[in-house]
Amino acid sequence: MFRAEPLVRIRLHMLASEAPDAALELARFGIFSPAQYASEALTESPAEAYREAWLEAESRVSKLLERCGNMGEMVIPEGAAAPTLADLEELNKWLKGVWNTCLSAHEGEARIQEEVRHLDALEETLGKLERLNVDLAHLLREDGLLAVNIGSLPAQNVRRVGEALTMTGSLVSTFDQVGDQAYAVIAGPRDRQEEVRGVLSQAGWRELPVPQELRTHPQAARAWLAEERKRVEELNVAGCAAMDTLRGQYRSGLDEARLRVTLGRPLAEAAVAGVRGRGGLAGLSGWIPRRRVEELKAALEARFHGRYWLDVKIPTREEAGQVPSLVSYPGWLKPFVPLVKSYGVPRYGEFDPTLPFAFTYLLLFGAMFGDIGHGAIILVLAAALFRKLGRMAWIGVAAGAVSMLFGLLYGSIFGYEDVIEPVWLSPLHNPIHVLTVAVGFGVGFIVLTLLVNTRNKYTAGHVEEALFDSTGLAGLLFYLGAVGGVVSMAGGADLATPSWMLAGIGITIVALYKWIETRAGLGERILVTAIESLETGINLFANTLSFMRVAAFSLNHVALALAVFTLANGLDTAGHWITITLGNVVIIVLEGGIVAIQALRLMYYEGFSRFFSGDGTEFVPLKLAGVK
Repeated sequence: MFRAEPLVRIRLHMLASEAPDAALELARFGIFSPAQYASEALTESPAEAYREAWLEAESRVSKLLERCGNMGEMVIPEGAAAPTLADLEELNKWLKGVWNTCLSAHEGEARIQEEVRHLDALEETLGKLERLNVDLAHLLREDGLLAVNIGSLPAQNVRRVGEALTMTGSLVSTFDQVGDQAYAVIAGPRDRQEEVRGVLSQAGWRELPVPQELRTHPQAARAWLAEERKRVEELNVAGCAAMDTLRGQYRSGLDEARLRVTLGRPLAEAAVAGVRGRGGLAGLSGWIPRRRVEELKAALEARFHGRYWLDVKIPTREEAGQVPSLVSYPGWLKPFVPLVKSYGVPRYGEFDPTLPFAFTYLLLFGAMFGDIGHGAIILVLAAALFRKLGRMAWIGVAAGAVSMLFGLLYGSIFGYEDVIEPVWLSPLHNPIHVLTVAVGFGVGFIVLTLLVNTRNKYTAGHVEEALFDSTGLAGLLFYLGAVGGVVSMAGGADLATPSWMLAGIGITIVALYKWIETRAGLGERILVTAIESLETGINLFANTLSFMRVAAFSLNHVALALAVFTLANGLDTAGHWITITLGNVVIIVLEGGIVAIQALRLMYYEGFSRFFSGDGTEFVPLKLAGVK
């Protein structure tokens, strides 16, 4: 839980013809992460052609399954073998023929749907024209003396347009109205058409195009549409029957194709990392947990009966940067994992901060947003949104519960400080005490981060940094001494002499280390040493003071509630309770969001940045995708 699981690097060598089955067995094993295979002896890439053939097959199977719908859950038979390159090439030929057949049928379906949409558009236009009850073929003749316009305009403009068009010898006749739009026919001399169009453009006129199919009497057009719909429906029924026949004809073949693609996926994915070979020999490399080595050997022996060679090697410190990080988390901790990984993935062997992050984040949130009522609302909302938020809802539930706990300690419920007695103290009445506790917590948190960083550096083999750097034991000695000295100056304890001596020893060690580490001339070395030593004290002091925001936000929570009560007390009964309700909503949404971000900021910048590199590689095992 605090560090990645110990891994070993394996190199598996087998006959090139059995490479697909070897990758499949590793995928069945479920805990093998492929890695680059570096070898001067094996110079070929035998899996590249296999991957290209697999990608082609996988693409075609996916498209065909989209056309055929859900094929149901796939069951992989016990002992099923992975397809060879020849199998995939043969499968691709078959899939290509099936795809061409299904594509033709699908194009026929698409044409039918296009005809249906066209008929729907004609139906909509005809619905607007039926009230005319005239033969549109005669009305819209292009060689007639009259020019006819059919369209719509705002109903309030009809009278004004009619009066204006009288001057051009045109007549306006409305035949329907939908909402504020009036549908009208405008007829007039063809030689005055430009004047008519000028008037209409200023009146919001919208031309209603009349398709050629509807240029007849509306009753005849209605009968034609009915016949067309009947024809298209018959085509649609025939097309659906043909598609059903194709689905039945190719279903078993597609089931087999889907199975082959699934069985071939492990080698295709392993080829990305690199499968090397030469002649009839192939080899692949990767990482597995050290505790599973014997189990893997037994699985390989059962499958290949000695036709393989397995090399197992424990990674050295120099190789730690290449090793992926595999950490197992209990279910209750998994919601916090995405928040940690948004900063980065722990390196192999590095301290995993997820558990302390979860507890510290919730503690900070509760301390800054302690209120029984507000915490209860957050808890209930997170629980109600569980289906949408999934596991992340548990963070809201936990944050609400911790907020309620601190509300009990503070004696605060919906901002009221006089309803219940505080179990611990009220931030409003004890601000100095709250500030002291917040800074004390910050001191403990920074000490923890320095210890963790020392451990990380030592584990990675950087012993000098772990002992003498400003973020190692020397920096910790200086920090503890400086904290003790400040406490003594404040009258908290009589530790001034030993504390300042400890701080002096720590900063001297840091300065000497920086002096030795700096490769430069005398002047530059003095400058770098002075700056680095000064920065050590400034950074640690500033980081400690950052935790004063915990107390500041706990006081801010009370101050916002007081502001709401002050506004509410100046109103009548109804206004009072409306203000109280809206004020609490604003506090929960606005301050709750700010506090959540501030707690995350403290964890990232005052904690993670001190010891967590976040540039590790996540362990991604080969798996049989799509199998439940």
